[in-house]
Amino acid sequence: MRRASGQTLTVVLLAVLGVFILGPLIWLGVRAFATSWSYPSLGPDGWTLSWWQAVFDDPNLKGSVVLSFEFALVTMAVSALICLPAAYAFARFDFPGRRFFLIGLFATNAFPKMGLFVALASLFYTLGLMSTFSGVVIIHLLGTVVFMTWIPAAAFAAVPRAYEEAARDAGAGRITVLRTVTLPLAAPGIVVALIMSFLASFDEAQGTYLVGNPDYVTMPTQMYSLVLNYPPQVSAVFSILLAIPSAALLLLVRKHVMGGQLAEGFQIR
Repeated sequence: MRRASGQTLTVVLLAVLGVFILGPLIWLGVRAFATSWSYPSLGPDGWTLSWWQAVFDDPNLKGSVVLSFEFALVTMAVSALICLPAAYAFARFDFPGRRFFLIGLFATNAFPKMGLFVALASLFYTLGLMSTFSGVVIIHLLGTVVFMTWIPAAAFAAVPRAYEEAARDAGAGRITVLRTVTLPLAAPGIVVALIMSFLASFDEAQGTYLVGNPDYVTMPTQMYSLVLNYPPQVSAVFSILLAIPSAALLLLVRKHVMGGQLAEGFQIR
């Protein structure tokens, strides 16, 4: 009896979780093709593709898509250039303040983002970084530094030192060992960090809106205009388009994420 009750409870909880996860996606999908849908009607009044046509006819759509990918790729590259050496140092060396700096990386996510962005805006005005490509990239880097440091650091730490020492004994130099032994073994964690950094930049909206507007309008910031000035169906279409790259990239690295690379990244000591 107890076993049956436990199984029933499990099924109910899984159903609730499924509704919680899939419900908004289903609602967006229906909204994107509905002519209209309002309470208390249980379903749309009709179906149409006109909202998709309205989005694709928007002259600003192509520019916002291109900008989103440009910022995401540049941010990912700069973040890797800055954070991967730091991740290797955290994994391989024990230096004063190591734990303090590791924990300090979370400071960028420990406070409300908008308050941090407003504080940075005053500094950006002084430095002439408002409404510049570089200013937006710096804002995006704030959301990628944790992923690009913690996850690769755990990946580097998981590489057995015996493999590196064996390569050194065979005559390989430090750079050769790093290139042929350490990086290939740490590659799954680094790939996960790169994808997470790309997505963090691609989906960043508040800081981009504050620092980049009106010269740099990405897909997430374009959402603000759509929500305020267009029917809900147009916003639903744009939300689906915005979610496609994120879903595709997460599916690409799902075996590494589900294999524990993401979780291991936050267990480095």
